[in-house]
Amino acid sequence: MKNTLRKRILVTGGAGFIGSHLCERLLGLGYDVVCMDNYFTGSKSNILHLLDNPYFELVRHDVTVPFMAEIDQIYNLACPASPIHYQHNPIKTVKTSVMGAINMLGLAKRVGARILQASTSEVYGDPNVHPQPENYWGNVNPIGIRSCYDEGKRCAETLFMDYHRQHNIDIKIIRIFNTYGPRMHPQDGRVVSNFIMQALKGKDITIYGDGSQTRSFQYVDDLVEGMLRMMDSDSSFIGPVNLGNPVEFTMLELAEHIVALTGSSSKIKHFKLPKDDPKQRKPEIALAKKELGWEPKIQLEEGLLKTIAYFKDMV
Repeated sequence: MKNTLRKRILVTGGAGFIGSHLCERLLGLGYDVVCMDNYFTGSKSNILHLLDNPYFELVRHDVTVPFMAEIDQIYNLACPASPIHYQHNPIKTVKTSVMGAINMLGLAKRVGARILQASTSEVYGDPNVHPQPENYWGNVNPIGIRSCYDEGKRCAETLFMDYHRQHNIDIKIIRIFNTYGPRMHPQDGRVVSNFIMQALKGKDITIYGDGSQTRSFQYVDDLVEGMLRMMDSDSSFIGPVNLGNPVEFTMLELAEHIVALTGSSSKIKHFKLPKDDPKQRKPEIALAKKELGWEPKIQLEEGLLKTIAYFKDMV
């Protein structure tokens, strides 16, 4: 007999790093999951272990093209998220954020689905306020090399709010801070994957600038838990809400930590800081604690050990 209570959930970008973990968790909770991806940065290898699940459906589709399906909830994750990938084709990045949001909001409007937008801490740009609360409007260069991603995500948030106000669409907005874990792309240019791969290969650890710039790193399982809680939260709370780990590390501290955990002989080398690279990034998560009862549980060393174990198989 068909389970009529089983929700059908669409995850755009579902074959990506975060998307694959989300799909896995949703299936574990008993949902019917439709994973959409065009494999621009996602990989089928991330979700191969899910293909035998009868409640998992994989669709090769570009979110910039309208999509029709009967869906109860939508997690809109589709967009390249690392500087190397989103700067490779900046126009495509903007299209993915903006047209993807329009298409998914249109779908949500047609079928009456709740929709969650995976926004980013990059909407704060190179912040003048530290740590960054949700009511901070940011310091973003609209014509810089990172703006295809920053402004694309900011515009997507605008669209979500306007669809909510104009059409009463049931929306949720999260702002994701630096996230790491297994299934990260080894050449995505992000510091955790870069440092781990360099350390495992015994290559120089490349730090841009003097290494004093800071980031806050959350393990992917913590993020997924926050996403689920946000999707299931009361309809009156739409966000945006920060999801990130407020424990702050300098790039130099992270590099030294990874060298120690891998037992690597790698040396640290400094290079010129890229244009518009934020000097500080740390979430204020009081709102997530209050509204979702959420805060990260996995500390950096535990998460790094799991991530290092994953990358060891690639070296």
